[in-house]
Amino acid sequence: MTKTTHPAAPVLGARALNRATLDRQLLLRPAALSAGAAVEHLLGLQAQNVKPPYYALAARLDGFVPEDLSKLMADREVVRIVSMRSTIHTHTAEDCLTLRPLVQPARDRELTYFRKGLTGVDLDRLAVITRDLVETEPRTMKQLREALSARWPDADPQSLAVAARCRLPLVQVTPRGLWGRSGQVALTTAEHWLARPARPTPTQDSVVLRYLAAFGPASVKDMQTWAGLTRLREAFERLRPQLLTFRDEHGVELFDLPDAPRPDPRTPAPPRFLPEFDNLLLSHADRTRVVPSEYRGRAWQGNQAHRTLLVDGFLAGVWRLEQDALVVEPFDTLTRAQREDVLTEGERMLAVMHPGQPYDIRFGTVVTP
Repeated sequence: MTKTTHPAAPVLGARALNRATLDRQLLLRPAALSAGAAVEHLLGLQAQNVKPPYYALAARLDGFVPEDLSKLMADREVVRIVSMRSTIHTHTAEDCLTLRPLVQPARDRELTYFRKGLTGVDLDRLAVITRDLVETEPRTMKQLREALSARWPDADPQSLAVAARCRLPLVQVTPRGLWGRSGQVALTTAEHWLARPARPTPTQDSVVLRYLAAFGPASVKDMQTWAGLTRLREAFERLRPQLLTFRDEHGVELFDLPDAPRPDPRTPAPPRFLPEFDNLLLSHADRTRVVPSEYRGRAWQGNQAHRTLLVDGFLAGVWRLEQDALVVEPFDTLTRAQREDVLTEGERMLAVMHPGQPYDIRFGTVVTP
């Protein structure tokens, strides 16, 4: 970890970082924002599966209903695209056309892992052919593999498809991603789907400021973890004169916006039901601001992420929906008051996401490692 060069910088403990991050993440209190404004503020929502962005907004927004996000997607105001950390995110159209070019170096680096399967493949030619294919008609990954394999029969088909996804900003077209609808993944370019060219890549400095507004206070390594990029230190150094600096309890230097909220660590934090892969748990190198050390790795089983429960602002359990019940499985025994608060939040979440459906709320046995 990078040690602070400013020993006098104030120390922010885990609870102070927790409350500041929850406030930026719209999780301390329901936010009076539109779905589109929230997606923009949060710099996108992790969207490996279709439903998580909807649950993510249900946990954060006042008056949200799933149709709010679904309509934005149908109207092509938000899209699903591979961006941060080589994972699918739901981004606003504007961020799709700017943030995706920002992380292009990471997508180029990703291709090095597939170079053996791409021997003899002209990647510039592959990008031209792929663009023509998907802009003529949206294509599934299977169709892309088949079409590109016909051009390069000696190459690995999966590597060809990955190369297409890395070299071009490919979005998933609707009905994929719409609430209550189904559809296989079919791809076209962002420029074609949005009927406008990619915008100039934003400066690293401007994205640092946006990242701090949504995830700060944070270290250089934190932002690099979020973006899947390296070499961001210079941007933070350029911005240092206009930022505040702190230290965490391990001496790591943290940066923050001067006017950003940093609530009292004693500020109440209501329970929150978060989806699998929520960016709150994935966007810092040091996750102890949300994940207690004793619960590290408990939100995952193999390569599968659980839906997570926050109690008092920290990871405290997992949850799942069964046919007739919301099942909550805490990692430790909850107090009576905590159980009542979890029930209240669970009822609110169900009313938003599954109105009129007869779900009970059950507490499962305490989950042990």
